[in-house]
Parts: sequence; C-alpha cells; structure tokens
Amino acid sequence: MENDNNLEEEKLRYLRRLAEIYPTIGKAATEIINLQSILNLPKGTEHFLSDIHGEYEAFSHVLRNGSGAVRKKIDDVFGHTLSNSDKRSLATLIYYPKEKIELVRNTEPDMENWYKITLYRLIEVCKTTASKYTRSKVRKALPSDYAYVIEELINEKAEVLDKEAYYDSIVDTIIEIGRAENFIIALSELIQRLVIDRLHIIGDIYDRGPGPHFIMDTLMEYHSLDIQWGNHDIVWMGAAAGQKACVATVIRNSIRYDNLDILEDGYGINMMPLAAFAMQVYEEDPCEKFSIKGEHAYSDAERVLSRRMHKAIAVMQFKLEGQLIRKHPDYEMEDRMLLHRIDPEKGTITLPDGNEYPLTDANFPTVDWGNDPYALSPEEETVIERLTASFRNCEKLQRHMQLLLDQGGLYKTYNGNLLFHGSVPLNEDGTLKEVVIYGHRRSGKSLYDLLESYVRRAFFSMNKAEKDKSRDILWYIWTAPNSPLFGKDKMTTFERYFIEDKKTHKEKKNSYYELIENENVVNMLLTEFGLDPENGHIINGHVPVHQSEGENPVKCGGKVVVIDGGFSKAYHSVTGIAGYTLIYNSYGLMLTAHEPFTTAERAVAEEQDIVSNRVAVRYTSRRQHVKDTDNGKAIENRINELRELLDAYRDGVIREVGSGRMR
Repeated sequence: MENDNNLEEEKLRYLRRLAEIYPTIGKAATEIINLQSILNLPKGTEHFLSDIHGEYEAFSHVLRNGSGAVRKKIDDVFGHTLSNSDKRSLATLIYYPKEKIELVRNTEPDMENWYKITLYRLIEVCKTTASKYTRSKVRKALPSDYAYVIEELINEKAEVLDKEAYYDSIVDTIIEIGRAENFIIALSELIQRLVIDRLHIIGDIYDRGPGPHFIMDTLMEYHSLDIQWGNHDIVWMGAAAGQKACVATVIRNSIRYDNLDILEDGYGINMMPLAAFAMQVYEEDPCEKFSIKGEHAYSDAERVLSRRMHKAIAVMQFKLEGQLIRKHPDYEMEDRMLLHRIDPEKGTITLPDGNEYPLTDANFPTVDWGNDPYALSPEEETVIERLTASFRNCEKLQRHMQLLLDQGGLYKTYNGNLLFHGSVPLNEDGTLKEVVIYGHRRSGKSLYDLLESYVRRAFFSMNKAEKDKSRDILWYIWTAPNSPLFGKDKMTTFERYFIEDKKTHKEKKNSYYELIENENVVNMLLTEFGLDPENGHIINGHVPVHQSEGENPVKCGGKVVVIDGGFSKAYHSVTGIAGYTLIYNSYGLMLTAHEPFTTAERAVAEEQDIVSNRVAVRYTSRRQHVKDTDNGKAIENRINELRELLDAYRDGVIREVGSGRMR
C-alpha cells in the first residue's frame, strides 16, 4: 500500500510540473491536437553514410543529393512533364545553386525568363518536400532573410481567390528587385535540408582522405545527426585526449597517406619537432620502406624528409604500444610486442608463432637493445611530449572531438535499426564473446556500454588515474582483437613495414563476419540490443564490400546491410565502386551504390551525378508515419501524459492557472 501511495505522489508531482508548461485545459488540449496531427505525417527520410575517410568532396556531393532523394522528389513532382535533361539540370541546380547559376548566366540569353521558370519549378519541389513536416518545423528550417516570402509561396492560401495572380506577383517582384538568384539559392538549400530528416554517420570520418576537418565543419552545422564512432575516429579522439600511442598513430597515418597538411594547415599542429628529429637521427638512412601514398609532386629532398619522418614516428609508435601492452596485461596483446623479438645482429625477427623472418630494414638507431627496446630515447620523449601538447591544445580539434562526444557513441538503436561501425565480438558458435576490461567481464550490449563509458571518462573524469586508464582504452578500441571497432585478430602494421612475406600481413576477421548470414545469430544480436528481430536491421560499415568480386552488401535476407563500399580513393581499385549509402524513407530501405566522384566543377558543368544504382532492401506493406517511429512513441507517451493532466484538471486534483476561471 505504501508503494502505491508513493507512486501516486510521484505521478502527482510530475503532473504539477507538466501543469507549469500547460497551465490550462485549453493549452493542454491544444497540444494534444497538435501532437496527434504530427503522428499522422509521413516518416522523415533517414540518410546513412559510412567510412567517409576524409573524402570531403564526395561526401559533400552525396549530402547535397541525399543519395538520390532529391532527384526522386523531382521525379515525384514533375513525372513525365519534364524531360530527363531538364530534371538533371534542375537537380544540379539544387545541389550546386551558386555554381550552376554562374554557368547559366554565361549561356542563357533571357535570364529573366530562366529565373521565372526556375523559381516556379523550385517552389513546386519545395512544396512536396515540405509536405511531410509541420509548418512549425518547416518554419525553423527557413532562411531568415526570405522566411516570410517562402512560407507564402509553399503554403496554400485558401482565402486567396485568384491564387495564380497572387503567386505571380510575388515571383515577379522577386525578379524585379534583383533578388532572383539569392532566392534560387535559398530555395535550393532549403530543399537540400528538408529532403533529409536525419543523418546517420556509421563511423570513420578520419584518415586516408585529405578533408576530414572540412567534413567535421559541415557536420557541426548539420540540422539533425548522430555519429557511431569508427576505429579511425577513436584513434583521433585518443590523440586529442593526449594518449601518446594514439598521437603517434594519427601522425604516422597522416604521413603515410600524404595528409600532413590536415595536421599542419587544418589543425595548426606543428610538425617541426618531428622533422628536425628525423633529419638528425635518420640522416644517413634512406628509409626506402617508408614511402608515402600520394600524388603530390614533391622534390627529392621533400620525399626523403617525409620518409624519415614516417620511420621516426613509426618506431615511436611501436615503442609506445609496447609500453601500453606491458602496462595492461589484461589487454591480452603480448603477441603485438615485437621489438624485443628482433635479433639486431642477424637483422631478423622471430614472430610469436616461432617463425624467423629477415627484416627489410634493420636500422633502429634509437632502440636500446641491451636494456629496454620499448623505452623512448630522451629526444623521442621530447618530440612526443611536444606533439601531444599540440593535439591537446588545438581548439579546433577539441571542438570537433566535442561534436563526436555530443552526437556520437559506439552504437545507436534508432527506429528499429541497430547502427554500429565494426562488429560485435562473437565466439565461433555464434554466442556473445566475453571480454575482460579492467576486471569487468562483459559481452554484447554491456561491453559496448562499458567501453563507451571509458571513452567519456577519458575526456571528463576528474580522477587522474581513472582518466589515464580511460585514455589508454581508446588505443585498445582502435586496435585490440576484442574491440568491437576493430574486429580482427591483430593489426599487422609492423609486419607490413618490415617483413616481405605477405603471409605475415594477414589479419583474420572476427567470427561476426562469417555469422552475419546466420539468421539465428542476427536475431540474437537484435534482441540483445532491445530490438524486434522480425522487423529490425543491423546497419554497419568498417570492412569494404568488394562489389567487383561479386560480394553483396545485403546480408541475411536483408537483415544486415554493410554500407562501407569504399568512399576512400585507396579502396576504389578493390571495391569497384566509391561507396554505398542507405536511405530509409516512409516506403522502406533503399541501398545506393556510387560511382567514383571527380570534382564539383565537373559535376556542375556536365550535370553528372554519382548515384549509379539503387536497390530496395525492404519495402513496407504500408507507408510509414511518424507514429511508427521512436519519436512517434515518445509523442504518444506525451499525449497520454497530457490526457492524464486533463483528467486531473477536470477532477479538481490540479487547478488551472490564468484561465480566467474561478479557483
């Protein structure tokens, strides 16, 4: 009985708080009507991208075209009343309004007529795009300069008798006062924004490509998104948090893929300490095994400097990693401590499997073979300290990492789908693999939750010891066999640099990748994360889909969709395409394959798009509405609470405030 009374008190306390927001029967009733109307709107379109790897231009183009969603809206509006050529031209205008207008101005003899035709077409597309949202939501998306006029043009005005003349007068005035081009740009950008309701980034924004900082700038301004961290994002987060092995890894990757300008120009991190050290210590070493991957035309001196910096930071990385593994034996990664396995006299290494291999490069001037091969030399210590301080003190990098923390996580469940970057650790029999993290034995969802809590502690904990070990776990997530974001038995970075035999370069994938065609396993995973296995999907990236070899990104009868098709140019030769993306609209899930992107200039001039193929993953038997979504369930809960508030008002349990009634 006491528990029942406590529950009633809690409920009444909550209703009183709700009454502060809706102080009258009228206000509560109006909100119920508004929320009920939202439930019956079509579900908003979700857009899924993965493994962008710094390819800003391709990312920007896919974001602008909504993976074909913009072109579909144009088809919906105009059907066969516009030619394919006109539709393509209109789509290009919406993607790149400023650039397209500039081209048209150079070739179109009657710009006034073009303005008028274009404005009417954009208004029609805008009307259809806005129709699945409330007026309030559309109003918030409108550009402030033209908010009133656009609202007039896209909303039907029942009180106007001669609608055609009314709208004609508005359009004529826009052209007459010289604002047509600005208005076209505003409408195009509004369509881009409204066509996608929610953006999901399924990991790996960073590394390989030249523009991750530009991608992060774009995401900071995006209206609605979430990010599932990838292993390449996590290692950058570790570097920003001051984890030295992560700092060394980020720098090594940047040098290897010819992207030091991301650090130097994008984030203002000074590489001079590393350059000066490398030139001095490796002065007589050609470092030929440390060539960089890129197309820049460097001088011979620049190439030599890059190779020496590359080797210098790689050696520091291997030392720092060895220190971490020795510090945390519970990581169970002793097989990745390789420096002490080198015989410097013979120039060979004996790997943990007992096999001995000749080294392609046996010059290690900073390694103390007699005492501790993993100890940094005093000069290396100074270099890594200065570089780590630069990462921690870079305001722009810290802002970008804050976005990853605010909008990101290791996984997300959203509208019945499970989103994560890598793979859930599984045993060979399909059961969840137990992993020990600092004495905590975890598997499945609880493993993800524990690791994510440590990621956040790495940035926010006030306890130094807790913060230090949380920083270290960021490196573990990047590279450990039991990490959900890595999912392989080892990362063979050392072998790829120093051992010719390619058998030593192999990295065996986690059992997850063999078992995602097993429906029982997939259903178990969906249930583990609280989703309905009958209707749910797993959407993840991390391992490129080799379409050129016949691999299918859709697994397990459509229950699993792998959308890493290789945005990165480094993958194009093996994947055969330039990435997969996914659209989830009110009609179902649609997978899109993309052709390699050239340049924005060519896309505008030749009206090229990079959407090459769209395949339905699942069509729904009926069109989905907001009430079918997670947000819809939250709205229904709010409606039920407001109904209870109405009952409380009507029963006299809570009194109205400011209604003008006697109290």
